[in-house]
Amino acid sequence: MTRLSRAQTQERTHARLLAAGRAVFLRRGFLVATVDEIAAEAGYTRGAVYKHFGGKEGLWQAILEATADAHLAALTAAFEAATTRADLLDALDPARFARRDNTPAAPGPVDGAEAGRWALLGAEYLAAVAGQPEHAARLVALQHRLDAGLAALLARHCPRLGVRPAVPIPALVVALGAVGGGLALLAAADPSLDAGAVADALLPVLLLEA
Repeated sequence: MTRLSRAQTQERTHARLLAAGRAVFLRRGFLVATVDEIAAEAGYTRGAVYKHFGGKEGLWQAILEATADAHLAALTAAFEAATTRADLLDALDPARFARRDNTPAAPGPVDGAEAGRWALLGAEYLAAVAGQPEHAARLVALQHRLDAGLAALLARHCPRLGVRPAVPIPALVVALGAVGGGLALLAAADPSLDAGAVADALLPVLLLEA
């Protein structure tokens, strides 16, 4: 068996900690999960978590960043494949998008079964780091990067697909994020809520036929 180089070993440890962190956070919540639990899940000592991520907050932020990259890549593919306004609306519908991109690998896009728990985790983390400028700034920077990516997709593909945003694209992007996150939180509290139906009613109002 080929012996792994130091860099390859570090990369594997990093990936295993990301996967373990995601599993433990989803199972236990951000506030309750501990570094020791995450390290044990991955098969390492707690020192490995601190070495690679600086602690629980840094690990969660790294999971967020990896998941966001995967989500934006999936959105890009869906936009590029779209040939009609209906395709564009479908790509932006949080409920239908999650079902279509139901990928269990970690890190990666959030699947439909995880969406509610993921929203609760995000709320927990936001509350936890609100008074920690370093972590809060990193979270804001990630959100700005995601917003810029979605804004660029909309600016490129709306004219091609005969779609006219009802509000300026920067405001539309913020609204879409707020609606998606809010629906996920509400659905987590009330499983009877049909988030897809709400999105189906709202998206055509925000993205009009040109």
